[in-house]
Amino acid sequence: MITAAASHLLPVFARADLSFESGEGAWLVGSDGERYLDFTSGVAVNALGHCHPHLVAALQAQAAKLWHVSNLFKSPDGERLAARLCGQSFADFVFFANSGAEAVECAIKVVRRYHASRGHAERYRMVTFEGAFHGRTLATLAATGSAKYLEGYGPPVDGFDQVPLDNIDAVKKAIGPATAGILIEPLQGEGGVREPSHAFFRALRQICDEHGLLLVFDEVQTGMGRTGELFAYKRIGVTPDVMSLAKALGGGFPIGACLATAEAASGMTPGSHGSTFGGNPLAVAAANAVLDVMLEPGFFERTRKMSLLLKQKLASVVDRHPDVLSEVRGEGLLIGLKAVVPSGDLVGALREEKLLTVGAGDNVVRLLPPLIVGETEIDESVRRLERACDRLSGARAKKEAAQ
Repeated sequence: MITAAASHLLPVFARADLSFESGEGAWLVGSDGERYLDFTSGVAVNALGHCHPHLVAALQAQAAKLWHVSNLFKSPDGERLAARLCGQSFADFVFFANSGAEAVECAIKVVRRYHASRGHAERYRMVTFEGAFHGRTLATLAATGSAKYLEGYGPPVDGFDQVPLDNIDAVKKAIGPATAGILIEPLQGEGGVREPSHAFFRALRQICDEHGLLLVFDEVQTGMGRTGELFAYKRIGVTPDVMSLAKALGGGFPIGACLATAEAASGMTPGSHGSTFGGNPLAVAAANAVLDVMLEPGFFERTRKMSLLLKQKLASVVDRHPDVLSEVRGEGLLIGLKAVVPSGDLVGALREEKLLTVGAGDNVVRLLPPLIVGETEIDESVRRLERACDRLSGARAKKEAAQ
């Protein structure tokens, strides 16, 4: 029973005892009056930091005109956003949703309808990978395949065959007459910042071409500059048929997108999919403003420069604290620190140093600074990491001495 003093929010989050009142750039101001260096970025959402002036101005201008118009009518600004995304990618069509899970759900439906429209409705299964995270709807949970997320929700949605990551033989064995496509993240975030080899992705593309399958990249976390390119597939050098985006697309305003080639999307007809809020004028205004900033000359070059600097400095901390850290992983500003101590202890110690990070699988702590992060913030983050490691090293030494 909920008491008067308890929160009325459904208790599905293990929330830290911390809240925020304002933010600017890479910094947040807590309700405790303290300043926190935000290397969580809303879990890779606030790619341009907090209260970016161009995003603020775009939303304020749109809010004074229109908040919502049904998809029963044309959306000129939505058309412009879709054209810009297609112009920067392999895609011919875009469907706008409200979240990453919805964008992946759309991708799954695109793949199934593609085969059904060709008279092969029996081809509906997708190969997915261990350690993946694709969302919280029933279908995307089944694609994720993790027991801890599926528990208590009845039989998983049928149609997903999970295999080990970076194992091409396992992929080949999983393909059968009912296989429709392959769904993969270019770089696993939730799964522990794990990246398959580029050769693996090339092999997946070849397999899809040979078997008439669609290759789907889930770029909800990696897309919109997080790995140093607007889309991670460009860095890998392998082009998918379908791609999901969300998180950083709106810079903090909820919006997702499913991008597809004309051939992949050929089964999608009026009424085959839809969304009440998808492509909402406010969301579209935010996403167009994000693209304005990210497509400025030199933006991604700077992101890659900051990534290299941060990874070099983190590697030196790993060398000095092998009892706390063992490895630096990742690309761009999607960086993982493989911990020796429990990753939750490291996240907590960093929070005490007013550095916000987020855990991941494989005992990894993710560092997800905004893409506009500068050298000053990077230097400060490393100092705070060093202090946290010193504290954890001392605590571990004291515990071992007591034993």
